[in-house]
Amino acid sequence: MPVFAYTAKNMAGEEQKGSREAKDKFELAKTLRSEGWTLISAENKRDTNVGFSLSMTIFSHVSVAERMLFARNLSVMVAAGLPLARSLEILSHESRNAKFQSVLLSVAASISRGSNFSQSLKEFPNIFSSLFVAMVASGEKTGKLEEALKLIAFQLKREYDLRRKIRGAMIYPSVIIFAMIAIAVLMLIFVVPTLIATFKDLNIELPLLTRIVIGISDFFVNNLILGLLAILIFIFGTYFAAKTKKGHDFIDTALLKIPVISGLVKRNNAARTCRTLGSLIGAGVDILDSLEITRDVLQNHYYKDILQESRGVVEKGEPISKTFIQNSKYYPSLVGEMIAIGEETGKLSEMLHRLAVFYESEVGQATKDLSTIIEPVLMIIIGAVVGLFAVSMIQPLYNIVGSF
Repeated sequence: MPVFAYTAKNMAGEEQKGSREAKDKFELAKTLRSEGWTLISAENKRDTNVGFSLSMTIFSHVSVAERMLFARNLSVMVAAGLPLARSLEILSHESRNAKFQSVLLSVAASISRGSNFSQSLKEFPNIFSSLFVAMVASGEKTGKLEEALKLIAFQLKREYDLRRKIRGAMIYPSVIIFAMIAIAVLMLIFVVPTLIATFKDLNIELPLLTRIVIGISDFFVNNLILGLLAILIFIFGTYFAAKTKKGHDFIDTALLKIPVISGLVKRNNAARTCRTLGSLIGAGVDILDSLEITRDVLQNHYYKDILQESRGVVEKGEPISKTFIQNSKYYPSLVGEMIAIGEETGKLSEMLHRLAVFYESEVGQATKDLSTIIEPVLMIIIGAVVGLFAVSMIQPLYNIVGSF
């Protein structure tokens, strides 16, 4: 749908300039007239640079940080009494993300045509999650949209902080592993061939480990492009395999069995469950819908199954805590016990928020501990690899010395 840069005036002579999405100028004029404005001029913004705009829209990504700032800024504008459609247009101009600009203009146009804010957001599920939409819908229903948007912004901030901590803990080992692979390939291409020439001149029988290293080196020297292509195929193949259901389930299972990682996974899922469920219940969302939305937010299929089971338990009239207590293998026992207390006292949302804060701090500490543990483990792995390489190259020389 085209986006028009327009100029309009009202009966008081005030002028308004902005951008809106509409089928044509006639629909734009009709929409503005319903709001008390008269269209003066309109220009199709997309006519000048359609190709570039389209490519930017397709390839750009809307980050958690952008959505967080959007919710926070929109709550301020709503509190100031600014019309929702106008607020969205202003925020679209402030955004540097072409895709997000287009989405916000589409939402604003949808609202101008009479749709609810939450209904308009549902049209973009890849950007506005079911959690975002549900909390906006609750805010509209209760007349507390400003508070709902503030809560969304806070929820997104906690999620952003949590992700940043976990990713931060993984940067160091990722860099080390990448550097180790790069150095190994360079040594196989430039260092090993010079030693191979020496071994050939000495005409000695080489050990199995040395022959394996030489074979790999010959492959990379004679088939460098094919070797690099094989590495890329392996990396991308692993990535896409992980995206399949079987691959995803395998990773979920593996993460819950690795000694140090499993504790971090359990705390992270406990934090996300409590934060999301607590926010939804606190915003007035129905308990069954809250459990369904929380299930969608989680990534690990074991935890999704637990939330689905919990939904069935609630439908039977039993307490939510029952499922969490029964699944203490995945959720820490504290979660189930505290939820039970929250249900008994009528302060479930408050109790879930307290649990979320506790486990978010636990995740933060666990990521620091993980960084500390990973460093010596990586040193051992690097030492082992270097040691094997050194032995494979030095052993033939020792055999020569021993034969004299």
